[in-house]
Amino acid sequence: MIDWIAILQAGIASGTVLLFAAIGEIMAERSGVMNLGVEGMMLIGAMTAYRTAVTIDQPWVGLLFAMLAAGILSLLHAVVSIHFQADQVVSGLAINFVGIGLSMVLGEGLSKAGAVSLLPTITVPLLSQIPVLGPILFTNHNPMTYLGYALTPAAWFYIHRTRPGLHLRAVGEHPAAADAMGINVYRLRYGYVFAGGVLAGLAGGTISLAVSPGWFSELTTSGQGWIAIGLVIFAQWNPWRAAAGAYMFGALRRLILDLQGPQTLLGFANPFFYTPRLGFFLQMLPYALVILILFIGSREAMKKRVGAPAALGVPYIRGERGT
Repeated sequence: MIDWIAILQAGIASGTVLLFAAIGEIMAERSGVMNLGVEGMMLIGAMTAYRTAVTIDQPWVGLLFAMLAAGILSLLHAVVSIHFQADQVVSGLAINFVGIGLSMVLGEGLSKAGAVSLLPTITVPLLSQIPVLGPILFTNHNPMTYLGYALTPAAWFYIHRTRPGLHLRAVGEHPAAADAMGINVYRLRYGYVFAGGVLAGLAGGTISLAVSPGWFSELTTSGQGWIAIGLVIFAQWNPWRAAAGAYMFGALRRLILDLQGPQTLLGFANPFFYTPRLGFFLQMLPYALVILILFIGSREAMKKRVGAPAALGVPYIRGERGT
């Protein structure tokens, strides 16, 4: 028997990780800078948070250090892609490899570190008693999950209803016009790339200290950074749609695991139980879908159709026409 409440609850918890990373990437790409190094930044964040928690027994400090470490790594991408006008795809991929490599070297031995203090789980009084929604949204979640609830509307409001958000959209759509209006294009792009890195680090730290707690290895992020990048295109750079996609993907991952458990399903022999390869195939499908989304979304005509920022991936050079 499949427990749909448990599946949706787990989807909310694990989807929060994707939500943090996706909203960070939305901020960076809205400013015109594509960052394909999200996976590496998440992994360096997960390693930093876990090592800090192991060393000083302070998971909250671990999260702060995770955000700082990933933010610093994102600044390297900013320098290469904004200051030196390098190809943003190549720079992002290089940063991804740097993040993964550093996390493996600095995180050596952490998989055998033993018990570590983790983020607590919280049940919200009264709200947890709401039928159906209460157990899913407000029961036994870590504090980062509740932060995710607030982050989504806050990010949407910031982008669409504030003057700094207007400047962000202007820099990503028409940087030359924004520069002519006195907006510092370079400073804003640096700031939002850093913000994206900080949120990627928070996502990684949340994995190691809350969602999949108590361990760290090269499999900690399991490609979720790439899923977050695909979610940005799927969401058309809208935080609300990114949240919906993140939670759906989280629930789907849990559903795939649960489908492989029972010997019978709806009164019939469960093919996923008796043929494990089918389960592996199901687990592969979401990642294959992300590759397809990235391939389709990279085409110039499709970028315009899905509403990508006009200057996304285009280095801004002051005084040059067409920027």
